Amino acid sequence: MNEIKLLAKDLEMVFDGKQTLNKVNFDVRNGEFLSILGPSGCGKTTILRILIGLLKPVGGTIIKDGVDITQLPPAARGMGIVFQNYALFENMTVLQNVEYALKIRKENKGAEGRKLVRQRALDMLAQMGLSEHADKLPAMLSGGQQQRVAIARTMVLNPDIILFDEPMSALDVETRLALRAELKRIQKEFGTTMIYITHDQEEAFAMSDRIMIMREANVVQLDTPENIIDHPADDYVRTFVLKNLQIKIDSLMKCVRN
Repeated sequence: MNEIKLLAKDLEMVFDGKQTLNKVNFDVRNGEFLSILGPSGCGKTTILRILIGLLKPVGGTIIKDGVDITQLPPAARGMGIVFQNYALFENMTVLQNVEYALKIRKENKGAEGRKLVRQRALDMLAQMGLSEHADKLPAMLSGGQQQRVAIARTMVLNPDIILFDEPMSALDVETRLALRAELKRIQKEFGTTMIYITHDQEEAFAMSDRIMIMREANVVQLDTPENIIDHPADDYVRTFVLKNLQIKIDSLMKCVRN
């Protein structure tokens, strides 16, 4: 996990005259689960959109596997993304949703290609515990099941890095806990590098190898959960992160007990 998979150097972004990223620097290690934690408007989602290629930074570079990908289109970056609202095709079955991105690739055209696509999609559904739901429409599934489909659709493309945009914010506590375990299983089983956007302290500390804490367009601290707890960088980390973390843990335990 020491090998650097992704390196962001001096990323800058401006919206409506306001600086939303201020020369942000960070690295992501191969096979790592990195959470980007901060309140709304701090710049974390802007980073995600720049990494995937949906936004062009005003300044800075993104290096992936030693190659500058700053100007590459999203399809050429080897990354996948799981959105907060799942973004599933409501008129397609679960199997068709997972197949879709594979089907549109040139190398998968023709009868043999379609056969391989179907098998890869079925295998991924089995790995995600979704086989029994293959022929259902998304509306027939729970929120947690829909999120699993969204993850399966991304995983089937075998991306080097998966980005998550607050994927659990709309789910109940029990479902969130189950999906956390699922994501950690996927990370370990496939060795996938994951970058996870969240504003939830308890979620970040429960799942991450390292956490990047942001405040007002800047990185405040990037370290392991243990080191952040033992050595908070400043009063912001001590209050916003650690104090609220304890409140969330107390609240979570109360929900679990009830």
